[in-house]
Amino acid sequence: MAPIADIDALRRALAENAEQPEGPARNARAEHLLAEAEKLNEPLAVIEALRHQLTVYNYSSEKDKMFVPFARLLRMWDERPEDFDEYEVHSLHWVFKWMSAGMLGQPHIPLASIEKWLGEMEHRYRLAGHSERAVRGAEFSVAAHVGDIGRAERAYAAWLAADRDSMADCHACELNGQGWWQAERGRDAEALELWRPVLEGEFSCAHEPHAALASSLLPLLRLGRPDEARANHLRGFRLVRAMESMRGAYAAHVEFCALTGNEARGLELLAERPGYFTDDGHPRSKLDFLCVVALLMDRLTGLGLGERQVPGPAGRTWTARELATHARAEALALAARFDERNGTSYVSERARARMAQEPLVERLPLGVRPARPVSAVPVAQAVPAEPAREKDLPALLAEARRLSDTLQPHAVEAWAAVARAADGAELDARDRAEIADHEAMSLGPEGARLFERAAELYAEAGDPGEALAARARAAYVRALGGAVDEALAAVAEPCDAVRALHARGGTGIRQTASVLIGRARILMRRVYEAEGPVRQEVLAEAEAAAREVLALVEEHTGEDVRLASRAAEAQAMLAELAGRTGDLQTAAELFRRAVAGYVGAGLPWYAVEYEARLASLAHHLGDTAGAERALRAALEHGGPHVEPAGRAQLHLQLAEVLGGRGEVREAAEHALEAAHWADEAGESATLGAWARHQLGGFLLRQGRWAEAAEVLESLLPDLSAETHGDGAIVQTQWWLGDCLSELGEHRAAAERRLQAAEIARHWPEQQDHATLAHLAASSLEMADLPDEADRTYARAGELWRSVGDAHGLVRALRARAWLALRTRAGRERACELMTSAVQECEAALEAAPEGEARLRLTAELGHTHKQFADLLARTTPGDAEEAGFGEVLSRLDRAIAAFALAGPAALHDRAEAQLMAGRLLADRGRYAEAAARAREVLAACDSEDDDGEGLVPPLRAEAERLLRLTEAEPASGGLTPPR
Repeated sequence: MAPIADIDALRRALAENAEQPEGPARNARAEHLLAEAEKLNEPLAVIEALRHQLTVYNYSSEKDKMFVPFARLLRMWDERPEDFDEYEVHSLHWVFKWMSAGMLGQPHIPLASIEKWLGEMEHRYRLAGHSERAVRGAEFSVAAHVGDIGRAERAYAAWLAADRDSMADCHACELNGQGWWQAERGRDAEALELWRPVLEGEFSCAHEPHAALASSLLPLLRLGRPDEARANHLRGFRLVRAMESMRGAYAAHVEFCALTGNEARGLELLAERPGYFTDDGHPRSKLDFLCVVALLMDRLTGLGLGERQVPGPAGRTWTARELATHARAEALALAARFDERNGTSYVSERARARMAQEPLVERLPLGVRPARPVSAVPVAQAVPAEPAREKDLPALLAEARRLSDTLQPHAVEAWAAVARAADGAELDARDRAEIADHEAMSLGPEGARLFERAAELYAEAGDPGEALAARARAAYVRALGGAVDEALAAVAEPCDAVRALHARGGTGIRQTASVLIGRARILMRRVYEAEGPVRQEVLAEAEAAAREVLALVEEHTGEDVRLASRAAEAQAMLAELAGRTGDLQTAAELFRRAVAGYVGAGLPWYAVEYEARLASLAHHLGDTAGAERALRAALEHGGPHVEPAGRAQLHLQLAEVLGGRGEVREAAEHALEAAHWADEAGESATLGAWARHQLGGFLLRQGRWAEAAEVLESLLPDLSAETHGDGAIVQTQWWLGDCLSELGEHRAAAERRLQAAEIARHWPEQQDHATLAHLAASSLEMADLPDEADRTYARAGELWRSVGDAHGLVRALRARAWLALRTRAGRERACELMTSAVQECEAALEAAPEGEARLRLTAELGHTHKQFADLLARTTPGDAEEAGFGEVLSRLDRAIAAFALAGPAALHDRAEAQLMAGRLLADRGRYAEAAARAREVLAACDSEDDDGEGLVPPLRAEAERLLRLTEAEPASGGLTPPR
C-alpha cells in the first residue's frame, strides 16, 4: 500500500474507500488513512480523515468506535476552528445527531450523559444559527426509547413544527422516523401514508427506502395488504442484504418470514449473516436481531421442528429449541441492561412482546425458491389415532357408506377408519367385502388380488352384480400396471355375465354400469398406450364401449349420482377419442358435456381433469377466452381436493393464458400460486422452476425490477439444459440482466448477459447472441469498464454483420466511437469508428428496397451524422475550433436531410438536429442563421398535430427560447453548447 504524498492523494484514497462495502475491512483502511493523514502535517487532512473514519464506523457493525474520532474532531474545532473548511464545519455539526443516536444504542452510557449531550447539541446548534429541528428529533428518540410517551409526543410535535434547515435529516429519513412512531402507537395507516413518498421513490438516501421498506412489512400485514408486504420484502431485503450497518432492518425481514409461514426463508436469512449473532458494536440492533431469532425459533419448535439444526452463533451446532432458549436469554439480558440504564421496564416489555408475536397470515407465498434445508429435517412421527371403540363401528360404517355412495372425497379414508375400528370385531360378509373393496382402491395396480377377494365376499353376501363389478375393477388395475391384453381377457366374462344378469333383473343398473365402465376404461388404456397412429378398430371398439355405458345410464342420471358420474365419464372418453381422430371441435363439445354432467351431479371435483383438457383444446383452437373460463372453473371446482401438483399446473396454465393476453398483474398472481403449490408438491426444481420463470417475466413486464431479480436469482440453481432446455436458461439470464440494469447493478447485469450470450453462441440462429452481446457491452460501459465494453461491442458488431442487421452494426460502431474517448484510443479512433458507422449505414441504404426498411435505415443514417456532429463538437481542439465548426455544421445538415427523407416519423429527430445547429450558431454570434433554424422548427411543430406522446411542446418551447435569445443578441456572447 503506497504512502499518501499529499492531501489530494488522501482525498482520492478516502473517496475510493468510501465506495467499498461496509465492514471491518473498510474500517481498517480508514484507520490506516488517518495515520497517513497525520504524516502530512496539514490539519485539514487530519480533519477529513477523522470525518471519514467516523462515517465508516457509523455505517458498520462497529458503531461504538465512532465516539473517539468525534471527540478528537470536537476538540480540534474548539481549539482551532479556522482549520475547518465550510464543508467540514457542516459535517461536524451534522454528526452531532449520530452521536446522540449512537449513545442511545449503547447501554453502558448513562442516561444523564445522554441528556447532557442533548443540551450540548442544542447549545452548539444555537451558536451556529441552526434550527432546533434536529435537536427536537434527537430528544424524541431519547423519550421514545425509554418509554416516556408524553415527552415523546411533545418532542415529536416540536420536531415537526421547527423549521427545516441544513442540519435537518433528509426527507426520507425524517419520514421513516415519523412513520415508525405512528406504527409504534398503533396507527398503521398513518404510518404507511407517511412512508408513501419514500416507498414510491420520491425521496431516498443511503439508507432509504431500505429502512422504510423493512418498517412497512408488519403494518401492511396488519392492514390486510399482504401483496404489498411481499413486494416490499423482496425489494427491501435486496437493498439491506449487503449493508452490514442495517442489522435492525435485516431483523425486520427475518421477523416478516417468521410471521408469514416462511420459516425456511427466515433460516436462509440467518445463515447469510452469521456475524449478526455476535457483533457487539451496536447493542440496540443486536437486541432487535436476537428478539426475532427467538421468535423464528419458537415458530419452528411449535411446528414440531425443535430438533432441526439451524444457523446460530459460531463455535457449536444449534437446534431450533436450543437457539430459541439462547436467543431469548441473551435478548432479555440485553434489554435489562437498557432498562437499568433508563430506569424503566419499557425495553424489556417491548422485547417480550416482539418475541411472543403470533403469525399474521397462515401462509404468504413469496415466489422465491424455498431455502434448501440447513440440515435434514426429522420426519415428524404421526401420532397413531386411538382405536375406535366397538360402539363407534355402526356410525363409522354409516358415514363411510354415505361418502362412497355419493362419491365424496375421502371415502377411501373413511373405510380405512372402519377397518381400524373393525379389527377383531365380528362382521358380516357384506361389511368385509366393502372394506376389502375400498382398501384395494387405495392400492392402485397392487390392489388386484384384494379386489378379487372383495368379489368373493360380495358373492358370499348374495350380491352377484357387485361381485362382477369388483372383478372388473381387478381387471382394470391390471391394465394400469401395463397388462392391457390380460385385463381385456379378464373383463370379458364379467361383462357377458352382468349383461345377462341385468336382463333378467338379477342386478341393477349401477352394478351393470360399473362393470361396463371397467371394460371401457381398459379399452381406453389400449388407445393411450398405442404407439403411432391408433388403428381404427381399436378406436371403434373403445367408442362402442363408451357408448354402451352412455346408452345404459343416460336416462337414469337424475336418479343416482353414481350413474350421473358414469355418463359424464363416458362423455369424456368419447371426447378423448374425438381428439385422437383430430376432431377437436367435437372433442371440446364432449368435454363440456362431461364437465356439465359432473357439476350437475354435485361432483365438481371430478370435472377438474376434463376442464384442464378442455382448456388445452381451447388454447389449441385459438379460443383463449374459453381456455381461461375452463381453467378458472377447474380451480374453483377443484378447491382443496386437487393435489398440489395439479393445482400448480392449473395456476401455471392460467398464468400463461393471461400473460399472453397482456394481463400481467393477474398472471403474476397465478404464477406465484403455481410456484407455491409446486413447492408443496416437492417439485420446486421442475414445475416450480417453470412457475418462477414465468413469475419473474411477469414481474419484469410490470417494471417490478427488484422483485423480479430476487425471483429469477433464486430460480437459477434449479435450471438445467437437460430438464428445462437452454432456451429457458438464456431467457432467465436475459431477464435478470434487464432487471439488474434497471437497478443500476451494471457489472452484475453484464455478467448475466455474457453468460446468456455464451449459451446462445452455439445456436444456429445468431440474432439472440448478437442482441445479448450488445446488451452486455452496454452494461460494461455503464459499469465504467470501457476497454471490456469496446471488445464486447466489437464482438456484437461482427455478429450483427453476420445476421445482416445493419442497425445493430451501426449502433455498435457508434457506441465504440464514444468509448474511444474514454480510452487511450482517443479522438482519432473515435472519428474513424464514426466514419465506419456512416459508411456501413450508407452501404445498407444503397442496397435496401423501397419501403419501411429503407425509411428506418435513412433515419439511422440521420442519427449517425447527428452523433458524429456531437462528437466533433465536444472534442475539436481550441486551435482548430473554427475549421472544425464547419464540419460539425455539415454533419448536422446531413442529419437534417436524412431525417427529412425518413418521413413524418423522424420529425422530432429532425427538429432536435435543427435546434442543436441553432444553438451552436448562436454561440458563435451567427444569430440570423440560428433564428432561421428556430423558425424552421416552429413551422414543423405547427404542422404537427398533438402527437400523443408530449414531444411537440418541449420542441416548440426550446425553439421559442432560442428565437428570443437570438433576437435579443445577448451580451453574454452566445449560448452554451449542448453537452
